[in-house]
Amino acid sequence: MATASLCQLLVALDASIVNIALPSMGGSLGFADGALPWVVNAYALAFGGLLLLGGRVADLVGHRRALLAGLALFGITSVLGGFAQTPAQLITARAGQGVAAALLAPLSLTLIMVTFAEGAARARALGVWSMVTAAGSAMGVLLGGVLTDLLDWRWVFFVNVPLVLLAGVLAVRAITTARPERTGRLDLVGAVLGTGAMCALVYGLMETDRHPWTSARTLVTLGAAVLVGIAFLVWEARFASAPIVRLGVLRARTAWTASLIVTLIGAAMLVGFYFCSLHLQNVLHYGPLAAGAAFLPFCAGVMAGSMAAGRLSTRFGARATLAGGLLLAGLGMLWFSGLGVDSGYLTAFLGPCIVTSTGVGICMVANTAMGTSGVAPHEAGLVSGLLNAGRQCGGSIGLAVLSSLAVAATRDSEHTGQQPLAALAAGYDRAFVVTAALLAVAALIAVLFVPAPAPKSSARG
Repeated sequence: MATASLCQLLVALDASIVNIALPSMGGSLGFADGALPWVVNAYALAFGGLLLLGGRVADLVGHRRALLAGLALFGITSVLGGFAQTPAQLITARAGQGVAAALLAPLSLTLIMVTFAEGAARARALGVWSMVTAAGSAMGVLLGGVLTDLLDWRWVFFVNVPLVLLAGVLAVRAITTARPERTGRLDLVGAVLGTGAMCALVYGLMETDRHPWTSARTLVTLGAAVLVGIAFLVWEARFASAPIVRLGVLRARTAWTASLIVTLIGAAMLVGFYFCSLHLQNVLHYGPLAAGAAFLPFCAGVMAGSMAAGRLSTRFGARATLAGGLLLAGLGMLWFSGLGVDSGYLTAFLGPCIVTSTGVGICMVANTAMGTSGVAPHEAGLVSGLLNAGRQCGGSIGLAVLSSLAVAATRDSEHTGQQPLAALAAGYDRAFVVTAALLAVAALIAVLFVPAPAPKSSARG
């Protein structure tokens, strides 16, 4: 459990630790306008695009071997990122971290699925895992602020090295299965097609702030994403001898419902962290340390929601718990949309921070427990990869789309005569409103498609 939690903490931490440091990185390395989000997206895109392959690697080559390889790559690319001298070097290092994370994340969940039997024990373990996932993202924002303010932005990369070493020691001691029970071939063609489709999709969406949605460049890029995505599905269904996604797994309602919901949760979480940190620094003029500390209540809310999720699911069922958590998180995001240039922390930020984080903790645990129920051990890596891929791809696509919408809203506000800071806030507010809508859609999906709890049988004595 300690090994799985530390690996997941490492992955979640690095998904958000750079957010507070983005302005410092941009000023230090001279990023061009519109290029800075790629520090976030390079990680999320490589992570999301290769997660399915990472999960398959876990099933085929052995848990210990794959985990140690992922940790080694994560450590090396973290050092390279810390020493980066150009934007291209930094973005490349972040992509390398994403590749390593694509091995670590599904393995962390797989270890729980093959170690703990389905039931109360696994539910508690998944609660800890989900809490680490969400709280790690919030802690990343805080740690990023502390390191950037007190040391330098480069330490948001160097801090990974001791964590990687500790995780490696734990993995060697805790994981004794060096060889997999089942052997097979890696679906490299499927990995290339799946990653290519995601890259084309996110790149096309990211560029819409400079190229209109109806421009030839945008249409060609998004069209290529659709075609490559179709090719991926056809290959996996008909030609792959050992597909990275056995499409039959998605016939189970819990599997595809959990994957779809976690995609929307991922979009909401990454977008929320990104625009909250930008608002604090760019509109309210918080320093990196103060902006990071502002997210401390988020950690507490996630922990509270994660710990309550199991009891709520037992009492009210997975469907009501999941839908309730999603609606609570959506309400918090909608509350964030009221942030303005004169907003105070206690009066305008603390409330939505607590509400959102509590809802995120509840829905993350409930959704993960639902999605991993009834999975065969030899497909634990596949299902883990699907859930992690959904969350990361959702974050990547959500950031791309909502960054474009925020830029458009800011420009519209400037054209109406608003001051620059007010226009920035208006752009961020639009992103929060759309994020709340995404969580509302996820709640509706939960109500419509999550199986109802089985009726309790009554016995007369």
